[in-house]
Amino acid sequence: MFNFSGNETDVQSPFHASSIQPFRRVLMDWYGVSRRILPWRQARDPYHIWVSETMLVQTQVATVVDYFHRFVRVFPDVFALAAADLQDVLKLWEGLGYYSRARNFHKAAKIVVERHGGRVPNDWESFLALPGVGDYIASAVQSIAFGKPAAVVDGNVKRVLARIFTNPVPVNGSSAHKIFKAIAEDLLDREDSGTYNQAVMELGALICKPANPLCGDCPVSPWCLALAGDRVRAFPVKIKKPATPHHHLAVGVVVKNGKLLIVQRPETGLLGGLWEFPGDRIGQNETLESACVRILKQIAGVTVSIRSHLTQIRHAYTHFKITADVFICDWESNQVRLNGPIDHRWVRPDELPHYPFPKSNHKFMTRLMEAIIT
Repeated sequence: MFNFSGNETDVQSPFHASSIQPFRRVLMDWYGVSRRILPWRQARDPYHIWVSETMLVQTQVATVVDYFHRFVRVFPDVFALAAADLQDVLKLWEGLGYYSRARNFHKAAKIVVERHGGRVPNDWESFLALPGVGDYIASAVQSIAFGKPAAVVDGNVKRVLARIFTNPVPVNGSSAHKIFKAIAEDLLDREDSGTYNQAVMELGALICKPANPLCGDCPVSPWCLALAGDRVRAFPVKIKKPATPHHHLAVGVVVKNGKLLIVQRPETGLLGGLWEFPGDRIGQNETLESACVRILKQIAGVTVSIRSHLTQIRHAYTHFKITADVFICDWESNQVRLNGPIDHRWVRPDELPHYPFPKSNHKFMTRLMEAIIT
């Protein structure tokens, strides 16, 4: 437990024993009036709460709302998700990113049906043991759905606590979760943990924002040491990240008898299980065209000729950025022999929407359809 007189980081505390309960009450009263109306807050179904919290990991609420509606419409309960084909799950997840969440959620649903009779486990150990369930998802679902006393710690919570306590621990450092978790556990309202957790996260999202916090509207400003010391912008502390790597790719859309070649990525790793047009990094001293021909031979085993340069796109992933030059190519010889991808299809252009593609491919899909059709 965190000791409000100081922990290993020697942070100050604005709290004493009698002030913690007023803090909780003020925060939760504010939440009751100011919270956003979100679809997963309208029901107490543990499965729906699990869906939402899985989608919300590293993703903005505004982005998640439509995905949540579509997902629970197609997979209204854990039985429907467990029975689904993974490709259908990935298609609904398409564009949301972090696809390991979808793959793990699908695996977890199968386990819940097989071992728990379709009931989302309401005990910490069983739920945390499921694929894709870490401390954040476990704490959120167990507290919101079942009222279990578990404190949620996400980026919003860490930012709020860093400012309240003027905590110098970098929020993106290796020790951050453990330290902020201890603080969050001591502040937690154990009688209504679900509401309290949502209130802290909502405070971070709506008021205690990263760049322009609305301190004048903050219900817990009397407890904030950063505000009292005019140091709000100094917190949270972050470790400066190194420059983001950038890769230049060549991507080939291979045309054969009016059909296009797509390949499937391995189910583990980046964009696992998605389909894409084959591409890879351009080598040193290679022209874009020669790189594309080489890559298609290397990845798919086919010999092609370049028909035209379709477009250039840019895309940012979590840890790197890409620039991709996309070419339309004509198949010339050889059967497909895959080196890296796990499957392939020759598909008509009108069949492309049936397959889950990464967002980077969607950036040139409209232009591709126009070029192929004309």
